[in-house]
Amino acid sequence: MSFSETGLPGLLVYEPKVFGDSRGYFFESYNANTFRDAGIEYTFIQDNQARSTYGVLRGLHYQLEPYAQTKLVRVLEGKIIDAVVDIRKGSPTYGKSFTIELSAENKLQLLVPKGFAHGYAVISETAEVMYKCDNFYHKGSEGGIIYNDPDLNIDWGIELNNAIISDKDLALPRLTDISHNFVF
Repeated sequence: MSFSETGLPGLLVYEPKVFGDSRGYFFESYNANTFRDAGIEYTFIQDNQARSTYGVLRGLHYQLEPYAQTKLVRVLEGKIIDAVVDIRKGSPTYGKSFTIELSAENKLQLLVPKGFAHGYAVISETAEVMYKCDNFYHKGSEGGIIYNDPDLNIDWGIELNNAIISDKDLALPRLTDISHNFVF
């Protein structure tokens, strides 16, 4: 099992070791000891799962401290473009975005620490996304950044004119207008 740097401090790609044969495959999607041995220590306490159709775009979301969440994101079916933005004040990569294709086929996972806004777009007919969180959801601490912020220039892998976006996400502010309490 390996972890890869992304260029944004703390944001890691996790590639589990997959054992395949004529019957299919097996892999440990999460093992606390493996993460701990790599110096990554989180206690995940909530699992979330969402199913969406092609063109659904969710995000960019975060929760303020003390309810901020570290997430370990993976795709159970289909594929997505997963996107994050570093919003930690004082970070050398503040305001920088990172995208990666996560799929049921590649089995990659993205470890998104607190202090990042997170979202994804479905680029297959359907996708089922599952992510572990190290804190519980807290509605009053929700925040977000508009998906099409020109300062971020995120390539979501879909035609944005036809994207399926919630009214709540359409009303999110630009990065320059958000209020948050994350410090690097």
